[in-house]
Amino acid sequence: MNRKQIVNQLLRWRTKLSERIAQLWKQSFYLYLAGLFTVFAVLDTTVLHFTGEMRQATFDAMVRYRLIVPKPDPDIVIVDINEASLAAMARDYGRWPWPRQVLGEFVEQVEKQQPRAVVFDILFSDADVYNPDSDAYFNDAIAATNNTFFPMLRLDPASDKLSQVKPSMIPGVTPLPGAQADATVAVVLPHFQAALDGGRLGLHNIYPDADNVAREYMVYREDYGWKLPSLPARVARELGWDEPTAQRVLLNWRGKPFTYRYVSFSDVFADMTSKEKMRPQDEFKGKIVIIGSTAPSLFDIKATPLDKMHPGVEILATAIDNFKHGDALRYPEARFPYLLLTLAIVWLTAWSFYRDTGRDKIDRAFGLSQFVLIGISYASINLTTTYINLTGPVTVGVAFFTLARLYSTATWRALERSMVRAAATRSGELQATLLLVRLDTARNVIRPVALTRICQALLKTGRVVKSVEALSGEQRGLWNLFEYTLAVSWVAEAGNGEAQEAIRRDIDALLAALPTVLRRYLAQPDNAASHFVYHGHIAGGDAARAGWRVMFAEALLEWDKQERKPT
Repeated sequence: MNRKQIVNQLLRWRTKLSERIAQLWKQSFYLYLAGLFTVFAVLDTTVLHFTGEMRQATFDAMVRYRLIVPKPDPDIVIVDINEASLAAMARDYGRWPWPRQVLGEFVEQVEKQQPRAVVFDILFSDADVYNPDSDAYFNDAIAATNNTFFPMLRLDPASDKLSQVKPSMIPGVTPLPGAQADATVAVVLPHFQAALDGGRLGLHNIYPDADNVAREYMVYREDYGWKLPSLPARVARELGWDEPTAQRVLLNWRGKPFTYRYVSFSDVFADMTSKEKMRPQDEFKGKIVIIGSTAPSLFDIKATPLDKMHPGVEILATAIDNFKHGDALRYPEARFPYLLLTLAIVWLTAWSFYRDTGRDKIDRAFGLSQFVLIGISYASINLTTTYINLTGPVTVGVAFFTLARLYSTATWRALERSMVRAAATRSGELQATLLLVRLDTARNVIRPVALTRICQALLKTGRVVKSVEALSGEQRGLWNLFEYTLAVSWVAEAGNGEAQEAIRRDIDALLAALPTVLRRYLAQPDNAASHFVYHGHIAGGDAARAGWRVMFAEALLEWDKQERKPT
């Protein structure tokens, strides 16, 4: 068996399989499929959360390519301990970590410029046993301030029982109803007493999602009935901003990494300790100064929707910026409304396929609906601070539509309303009725979509099962003679007078509705169609196809004779 024979055999098997499936499920397949998708949508909403990762990927793409991006606050400045600073400072102070006196001198100098806040993104967890005087200098420097903020690190809760730190011992932590007074939490606090006495502490933990991408920022942690604020929330509380009410918020990113204003620590420090000042002496006046590092060697790098290498200090800056302006993104869970929307998409699509409202109409309506839903999500992240994530309904809807369209494509011949097929499934003598309608193309330009809609409208007219077919204006040669001709056909048992009478009434209803249908789709509908009705007898079974061909030819000849008769 050669390749062509193999391909031919496979195509025949495919055709037989399609016919078998069509006979088994018919149009009800779409309803069965909708029921299956309903079960999946409910399980996904309550248990599986299969579309969760898709929602995250969609959010990342929309944030990355949105049109309206909020600008970074110009009053937030990052003093960057970058690789250049590490190299420049190494000559005098050695490798990182430097003696704390360096940071103490920086605090003293920057405070002279009256910044609004100085936020350390550096965890001072231990004493410098080799430089106790340096630590004392730093402690005295921060004790003289009232606007310095320090991070604390929340450790794995599995270690809580080993800790001796109670939440009530941590400055800034507040009890909630039902707080456990004897609970302990594993947390790394600043080593310096002045930082603890100042009380301006907050967690700087960043909790990525399951795919290790940081999208959200924690406003506070709730442990054992105690509210542990994040560092941005602690800054917000101290500076009189409104804290977000949610426990976690989606960050409203200001752009790709290094969007904020950065200054190199070594450059600023060298100028501060120099007699000849080259930098403006009010450079940090009224600013929120964040001291952190972008040096890859210090490993404070996280993946975000905007970049796989996003400095942790800029994530902190983004959170502070969001809290200051109150524009962190809110994302309502709304699982039940999203579920209802998903089910509406699935069942409306299923009903359209089930009622056979037309392939073009279904494709356009479904495509438009998905475009609108995606547009709503995209508009929400560009124009508002409430992100409406419709990825779940869109994803499930597209999956359903794809399967439904595949079934429709595979079975349309087996399921089409064809009187030729209907006659082939019967036996004995049958009476066939053929209504030919020729449309006027001299005054009307008839588009294929209009021709399809005319056929669909006629098919839905009357109560008797029939088929409506059309030869479009795409024919060539001999068949061009029959273009824009509609053929409406009926079949009934030859001796069934009641069925034949029903067909006659159906013809009358169709001819009565034809002018209205043409007015809907043609520019010049008056006298835009001529028609001819022909009755004949054909044999059922295998001879049906040949009988219909003969009958069609006879109908054309009789119609031609009628038109030639003098009026």
